[in-house]
Amino acid sequence: MDKTQGLTCPECNGIVPVKEGERLVTCPFCGLHSLIQGEQGTRRWQVNRRVERDKARQSVGSFFSGVKKARDLKKQAEIQDMFLVYLPYWRVRADVAGWLFGRVRKDKDETKPVEVQVFEEMQWADAALDVSEYGVHQVTLAQNQLEPYHKEALHAEAIVFEPTESHTDAIAEAHDHFIYRGRSKQRLDATYFEKFHFLHEQLAIVYYPLWVARYSYHQRHYQVVVDGVNNEVLYGKAPGNIFYRAAALVAGLAAGNFVLVNGTILAAMAFSESSDDDGLALLLLPIVLGIVLIAAGYRAFRYGEEVEQIQGKVKKAISGKRGSGGMLENMLGGGGNMNMGDLMKTGMNLLDEVSKANKR
Repeated sequence: MDKTQGLTCPECNGIVPVKEGERLVTCPFCGLHSLIQGEQGTRRWQVNRRVERDKARQSVGSFFSGVKKARDLKKQAEIQDMFLVYLPYWRVRADVAGWLFGRVRKDKDETKPVEVQVFEEMQWADAALDVSEYGVHQVTLAQNQLEPYHKEALHAEAIVFEPTESHTDAIAEAHDHFIYRGRSKQRLDATYFEKFHFLHEQLAIVYYPLWVARYSYHQRHYQVVVDGVNNEVLYGKAPGNIFYRAAALVAGLAAGNFVLVNGTILAAMAFSESSDDDGLALLLLPIVLGIVLIAAGYRAFRYGEEVEQIQGKVKKAISGKRGSGGMLENMLGGGGNMNMGDLMKTGMNLLDEVSKANKR
């Protein structure tokens, strides 16, 4: 049985009946439309689905192509299930005003004071629950796409997930992102003072449609996520191409060793004839470049058994508190150690896989 409550109309002070679960109501006296806020005063919106199942299925089919993926994936992959989900995303909008005082480098031996002012409308979006299964941490939320949240209609159409993360944590993370963007306006060599204000701040939850396809390949199961509005593949996993892994390893080792050995010899000759500090940087350049090439080949070889494809725009937004590893650490895939024992062991396994693939 529906429960009905009354709210005062802000226009004519009449009593507007509101049924439980309603979000958009109309005053029976003056006709004013009002949006009812959700729990804890948080506005709730939804983005309506625009992509039909068949169109999304075609996008999944195009995902099966690619040099890094198994060569017979398009023929052997079988879509087992395809369903629509609505995931909740935090949306924070604010006018960010900030001031930074510091110094920037004027020339090689001198710096100069500088004042940086920031005044810009910024928006931050992030998933309001754990999305490790779907891989889509943020989505593009345009103002003209937002529609009032209709709980019953959404649950009748798809699987709807509810937020599990705190709105206070969302606000704090949004502030970190805004500060990061403000600092990025101009890089300061030294910062003596900074202050940021967040004006006209608005927090909302937006339910966004995603098509999820689950498919099998040689008795192994994978998943692809398609944007329910723009029909783009946002995230997906697929079996890797054995031959691509082998070629990447050989090319990385060959190119890396060539640059490491020959480049270092040429740089050492140039360094011996140089009298300034730039000669040392020239000597280190081929060493770093050679190691990076070897690491890139090893990473493609070591972690290429399963390909994870994710669009950059759906990754988690950067904030000032997130650390970043070094170049070599990123090339190795999150800080894994590259020791020769593991390299040889994985190489033997790969050669065995290549041999089996040739016999098919």
